[in-house]
Amino acid sequence: MVLAENASWIFRFTPYLVFGTVIFAGAVVPILSINLPLALSADVIVLVGMFAISRFFTALAGMDIGTAFGGMGSSREMMVASLAEPAMLMAIFTVSLINKSTSLSHIADVMYGGHMLLKPSLAFAFIAFVLITLAETGRIPVDNPSTHLELTMLHEAMILEYSGRHLALIEWAGMMKLFLFMALGSALFYPWGIAKTEGPVEILFATVVILTKLAGSGIVLVLIETGLAKMRLFRLTEFLGTAFLMATLGMLSFFILE
Repeated sequence: MVLAENASWIFRFTPYLVFGTVIFAGAVVPILSINLPLALSADVIVLVGMFAISRFFTALAGMDIGTAFGGMGSSREMMVASLAEPAMLMAIFTVSLINKSTSLSHIADVMYGGHMLLKPSLAFAFIAFVLITLAETGRIPVDNPSTHLELTMLHEAMILEYSGRHLALIEWAGMMKLFLFMALGSALFYPWGIAKTEGPVEILFATVVILTKLAGSGIVLVLIETGLAKMRLFRLTEFLGTAFLMATLGMLSFFILE
């Protein structure tokens, strides 16, 4: 692990914070069971706030060393965040209005109980969530996680100075974040298969179901990344603006039609 001479405590602390926030998010998202030990903390707004804290400190760490690419990546990441987070909150509020709660466990329980219908509000919110997932996890067409071209980097530009265990923690957290967004989409929009009890048979069935959902989501992600190219930076406002529009239409259709 190599550290710059002018690296402050923010640069050293950020990888552990990023990894810790993802671990906390994994503890509150109902992946296999609704009865979570941290079910009282399983609030969607808290989850969005945890991801925002992680992004904020990553941007600070990118600027902390003082390199040109770190500052450029931090500014680009904050631009994407300023457009993606309102759209994500709007999509989540639409689902929360339908289920009359912002608790993830309660939403999954109510949706599993017979409300998994094709409603216009849920359809708009789901489209918005898919677009936001691509932006939040740094996938094509928003960002290319495997790029080596500095001028096109967003997230990777902020972590160019990391190495060793710090880089491993950040990369590991990024992989888990993609998994958690897929699991969060499953819990919000299609929670079928999530166990309501903690019996071994229910947990085993929920494991098979979530693996099937992840396989399907992975196929869709591959099709998106092979069929689209990375957008120019100034086109991202249109992409994320479309996500916000879809989420807003979902909320409006809830009040008008439901």
